[in-house]
Amino acid sequence: MSGRVAGKLALVTGAAQGLGAAQAAMLAREGAKVMLADINGDGAAAQADAINAACGAGTAFSVQLDVTSEAAWIAAIAAVERDLGGLSVLVNNAGIGVRGNIENCTLEEWHRGFAVNVDSVFLGCQKALPLMKDNQPGSIINISSIAGLIASDTMPGYNASKAAVWMLSKSVALYCAKMGWNIRSNSVHPTFVDTPILDGITKSSGHPKDVVMGKLARQIPLKRVGQPDEIANGVLYLASDESSFMTGAELKLDGGISAM
Repeated sequence: MSGRVAGKLALVTGAAQGLGAAQAAMLAREGAKVMLADINGDGAAAQADAINAACGAGTAFSVQLDVTSEAAWIAAIAAVERDLGGLSVLVNNAGIGVRGNIENCTLEEWHRGFAVNVDSVFLGCQKALPLMKDNQPGSIINISSIAGLIASDTMPGYNASKAAVWMLSKSVALYCAKMGWNIRSNSVHPTFVDTPILDGITKSSGHPKDVVMGKLARQIPLKRVGQPDEIANGVLYLASDESSFMTGAELKLDGGISAM
């Protein structure tokens, strides 16, 4: 099937690498025009260039965006309106890990995690909605984590911030429905995925990557770590009109870990 999001106008944050880059590329392949946003502006531009080379000039654009900054969000939405001509799909993908258990997680790390993981979603939804109202039907897709639904003793900051994304997505969904707008809001909950964020886990562990990946895979019923396109497929579904009756829900892409 092709053209599943033909005519859609999408903004993807954290799109310079990993999940965001895969999501933006898949949306573009399926017919959307895409704005790639990242604090790494050069990285976002390089990904946009690659999409244009594969899908045709004028398919992808890029903007530098610090997702924790209200002023940067206002500027990014203005760039979306200028370059895409509107917005119908918002993917709040940008996020970071938060180190430390309850005893050694610093307040600075806690605040930084919430700024990047939660403030970004709040600001993204708030600043994008005025433009999305003019481009209905719309879909807001917030990338949470299975760690937002299942706790760990080693990462209270990450658990709490990703759980906040889960609930915020539901609140936005209910608000849009109450206002009578055809704008849906859902959250996506991946488990471990083979992206650069795992490189950081590997480095901090002091073990070879294959050893770390094997350890992570053993925690998942399917016995393997996920691939970026497997998460992007879920984003594609939520961005498309195929999911037109789905709002305020959570999509678990976790290899079965939440069923245990």
